[in-house]
Amino acid sequence: MPAAPLVQLQHVHFGYGGPRKILEDVSLDVPRGKVTAIMGASGGGKTTVLRLIGGQQRAQQGQVLFDGQDIGKLSQTELYAARRRMGMLFQFGALFTDMNVFDNVAFPLREHTRLPESMIRDIVLMKLNAVGLRGARDLMPSEVSGGMARRIALARAIALDPELVMYDEPFAGLDPISLGTIARLIRELNDAMGLTSIIVSHDLVETFLIADHIVILANGGVAAQGTPEEVRNSSDPLVHQFVNAQPEGPVRFHYPGPTLGEDFGLARQKGRP
Repeated sequence: MPAAPLVQLQHVHFGYGGPRKILEDVSLDVPRGKVTAIMGASGGGKTTVLRLIGGQQRAQQGQVLFDGQDIGKLSQTELYAARRRMGMLFQFGALFTDMNVFDNVAFPLREHTRLPESMIRDIVLMKLNAVGLRGARDLMPSEVSGGMARRIALARAIALDPELVMYDEPFAGLDPISLGTIARLIRELNDAMGLTSIIVSHDLVETFLIADHIVILANGGVAAQGTPEEVRNSSDPLVHQFVNAQPEGPVRFHYPGPTLGEDFGLARQKGRP
């Protein structure tokens, strides 16, 4: 019998205010030990899903389950305990600019454990070695490239040996070499450390190469989910448009408005500007 998913969203509804819901009756599973990608058009709720899993936001209806626990019903103490089992790589890294590389990676260890500095040093150097940057320990964030900053942030995200690591646009703004390096690290660290990974990304090619499970969000719901091959072969017009990067489809190139005839023909005939 397959293991229960580490993360489940069950009939989740959420909005930030106003009439439009970001998520409406969303149900999805994140399999244990796998790399799951959450994709879709901008504003479709991808980062919101990460915020719901991490407890920064609470579902207005439905359940967000982490290892069987309903995140929305946890006390503050219980939520902090759950978060210690999660790692997060923020978009563009979000390193502390006044700390060097070593102290950035050491921060969660010093904040959440009582380990002696000698042990923290060994753990930090091991994590930095895993991302190829042990030699950069004394540099400041201003002295490293964008790709290196992302790798340092990844070392910090795995410092506490989490069960779940969430990546918010890990490939954004990277050159092809750095992008390929980060993608390889996500896949290798997931497998070597027995992690479960969730990637929010717009990068179709690289994400489809490393993901085991793909979820496409659209119009407040799940348009498709399954293996990369299953999603690529989906008959849903919106999914087909998205995975093939087509400018026309259910998502139109032109914003709705008057016809060309109305703007350029009839308007002139009637003497309107």
